[in-house]
Amino acid sequence: MNEQIRLDFQRPERLDVDEAILCARKSDAQLTAIMDRVLAHGTRCLMTRLDPEVFARMATTHRERLDYDPVSRTAYLNWISAGELEPPRIAVVSAGSSDMPQAAEVTRTLTYLGASTKQFIDIGVAGLWRLLDRVDELRTFPVIVAVAGMDGALPSVLGGLVPGVVICLPTSTGYGVSNGGQTALHAALASCAPGLTVVNIDNGYGAACAAFRVLNMIRRTAAAPNG
Repeated sequence: MNEQIRLDFQRPERLDVDEAILCARKSDAQLTAIMDRVLAHGTRCLMTRLDPEVFARMATTHRERLDYDPVSRTAYLNWISAGELEPPRIAVVSAGSSDMPQAAEVTRTLTYLGASTKQFIDIGVAGLWRLLDRVDELRTFPVIVAVAGMDGALPSVLGGLVPGVVICLPTSTGYGVSNGGQTALHAALASCAPGLTVVNIDNGYGAACAAFRVLNMIRRTAAAPNG
């Protein structure tokens, strides 16, 4: 088992981001060994794609150290809240409430990393007035994660309305030719709105890390002597 697990405890020194543990397709024994290694090292970790039934099988001693959210399927191991965070500078905008699992993965990841967010739920472009009612507020955010499935129109519309960095998170929400998120992904990649950043289908963790990297550089620039 030791040869199967090599955790990157030095990653925060390089990237300011811990290694996250992708729980999908790992055995119960592997997850137990990983958690034991993290705890023995006296550190913390974010666990993603942790299904409720897998969480339920974990030993009580491990579950007691986990802050688990079944919607996002994320867990914080050995995590202590940093307390009150700065005002939100990252907006998480979801086209519909069906996109909540992916949006929740974004917000949970950013909370773990110490970045506060503001959520805008169910403001997809099929009811354009819902988005237009919030545009003035959305223009104040330097970073926006746009979460959308089906035809994936929300990121393109946002990209033509707001000046901040827009990170597109296509989701597998939708019927038929939505094709498990392929249509939303292709729409984001082919968008005529310039400068959009796109992550893979349902990759809320990746979208959150992209947003955090942007925010981190904004913070560093502001803190620099000549910033």
